[in-house]
Amino acid sequence: RTVSFDVPPQQMLSKDSVPVHVDAVVYYRIFDPIISITNVVDVKRATKLLAQTTLRTVLGGHTLAEILSHRDVMQQQFQQYLDTATDAWGVKVERVEFKDVRLPQTMQRAMAAEAEAAREARAKVVAAQGELNSARALKEAAEVMSRSPTALKLRYLQTLNVIAAERGSTIIFPMAMDIMGTQDFGGFALPHSRAPPT
Repeated sequence: RTVSFDVPPQQMLSKDSVPVHVDAVVYYRIFDPIISITNVVDVKRATKLLAQTTLRTVLGGHTLAEILSHRDVMQQQFQQYLDTATDAWGVKVERVEFKDVRLPQTMQRAMAAEAEAAREARAKVVAAQGELNSARALKEAAEVMSRSPTALKLRYLQTLNVIAAERGSTIIFPMAMDIMGTQDFGGFALPHSRAPPT
């Protein structure tokens, strides 16, 4: 039958010199009771001690980023190493699981600050890209309106319509007469401005 035991928290240095505490749980069964008695004095204690040293060996050869992001790979490697070493004792390691990976408080704060800085940088890039797209759209709109004076006049009227719909008060909206020209809008002719008589 399958037996389990907890691996006490092991303190180690990762490959990039970051102190970490890792604890795990190991599930194993004895497939050959005879050699588990004849080849080792206390198979349970021996397996437990070997699991502690193997855990430090496996994780000590990887960086902190690899330990955190490739947890499944680390567990599989730990299981393979431990299963191969205990095969001569009649032990079959069926599964291992990391229970917790703890970092020092200073490292946690540093990683949180780094993540926040990265998020702010991405937000600024997105905002800058939006401003760039907006500027390009305004440039294209200005070029279209410059080629069609009627479009500019219609845009003026549309702006007035939007303002009137949003607010119920009287609004004075300045309008250049030379822009409006003399075209007819709804039956009203807009004359050119003339200089006062001398």
